[in-house]
Amino acid sequence: MKKIALSLALVGALASCTTTERTTAVGAASGAVIGGIVTGRAGGAAVGAVAGGIAGALIGQSQERRGYCIYRDRYGRTYEARCR
Repeated sequence: MKKIALSLALVGALASCTTTERTTAVGAASGAVIGGIVTGRAGGAAVGAVAGGIAGALIGQSQERRGYCIYRDRYGRTYEARCR
């Protein structure tokens, strides 16, 4: 039950993030898992998390539309429009 609650909390936290933020988080998590498995040490997981986070950030930035920004309306919803 604790694992389900933690998973839902993490998914909910990523729901309102931008594409760059989401891909950075996914890249860091994936890198940590891969680094930990390959090296079998916490140091390898840390290096993998950093490398995965950087790669995820670069991928996320390349997917965002140039000249458009993400705004929030008064109800908290996000929308994309030309940057002011």
